[in-house]
Amino acid sequence: MDPSMIAAAGLVVMFLMMFISVPISVAMFITGMGGLFVMSSSTSAFYLLSSEVWNSFSSYSLSVIPLYILMGEIVFQSGLTARLFNAAYRWFGHLRGGMAGTTILASAGFASICGSNAAAAASMGTMALPELKKYKYNPALSTGSVATGGTLGIIIPPSTVLIVIAIQTQQSIRDLFIASIIPGILLVIFFLLTILYLCHRNPEYGPPGPKFSFKEKMRAVYGVVPILGLFLFVIGGLFLGWFTPSESAAFGALGAILLTLAMKRLTKEGFVTAVKNTIKTSAMVLMLIVGATYLGRFLAVTRLPNEVAEWISSLPVHSLVIVFAILTVYVIGGSLMDAMGFLMVSIPIFYPPVIAIGYDPVWFAILLCIVTSLGAITPPVGVNAFVVQGLTPSTNITTIFKGTSYFLVNYVIFIIILVVFPQIILFLV
Repeated sequence: MDPSMIAAAGLVVMFLMMFISVPISVAMFITGMGGLFVMSSSTSAFYLLSSEVWNSFSSYSLSVIPLYILMGEIVFQSGLTARLFNAAYRWFGHLRGGMAGTTILASAGFASICGSNAAAAASMGTMALPELKKYKYNPALSTGSVATGGTLGIIIPPSTVLIVIAIQTQQSIRDLFIASIIPGILLVIFFLLTILYLCHRNPEYGPPGPKFSFKEKMRAVYGVVPILGLFLFVIGGLFLGWFTPSESAAFGALGAILLTLAMKRLTKEGFVTAVKNTIKTSAMVLMLIVGATYLGRFLAVTRLPNEVAEWISSLPVHSLVIVFAILTVYVIGGSLMDAMGFLMVSIPIFYPPVIAIGYDPVWFAILLCIVTSLGAITPPVGVNAFVVQGLTPSTNITTIFKGTSYFLVNYVIFIIILVVFPQIILFLV
């Protein structure tokens, strides 16, 4: 049988397994293992299991994943995220739509420590939703702000998704973290402008909250200095070349533990929960990497990525048309299945063609991260929307998706801007 047909058959089987709820990592592993059996031999398939997978798991560079996750979990379990919300609320809560904007700003602050969209949505939702309801904010705007603010967790560094993309595409984690800073800040501004626009057209959507004195505002800022200091030390040190990504993650995890202990915010139960959640999340990500390793090797043996790259390169259309077509596939795929899983499945297929037609790998990686974040607020999967519904069961999921739709326009416009002006991403790199 033709190798390309074998690859296509393997991908069909893999998606069928996903459709019947087989875990994505397992589906990729079975497809890759079975494909290597067919294309080469059982010896080759088992050699990959005994050598390359083990080498990957024992790699020093992969320690960055559990360490960054642990840093975010420690901060989350200690409850320090309440200070981020409190500071933003005291400065901007008195403005029309200010509390929804406060949620976005606090989410951005938490994203700089956490790196997980669901955790950011859950943390901010716990604090923000009662206040938004208290001041009679529009349900769609309030829940949409919480869910959308959570997506910043995988865009603003440190980001687990960016780490996975860096590993999959063999790029520098440091470069991807630095490149995501400006897009992350600009996306926050886009979200805030959307809230201002909505509340200007519909004043009842976001009634103003109480005003606070300058002294109260400064006291709130003082409360978040330790958290922002940790972020600046971890990311700033990485940016300045003081330490490697793994060392940065280690300093971040240790700094979070010492900081929360010094502030007497970390309990024994909180620490144990943080460690358990870190192990669960890290194991999930690492199993995805194993599955992607097998799938990628199988596809490489069939030469499917090379043939796709050659076919795309020969198309009589502008390269931007190809890029937008691929990004559209990511938007649809991310809305139908787990975003991280879809990245793992699709990168071996779509990354080589984009690089083959001459685009910068860092630029494309950041675009993938931003487009992937759409999946967290896009129906039918939209994990952040369901996290928010879990915090406010009385709100219909349709209302929440209506709220996230306000911000989807931001994403579309922002992605188009980044495609047309790639230096926005590449400037710091």
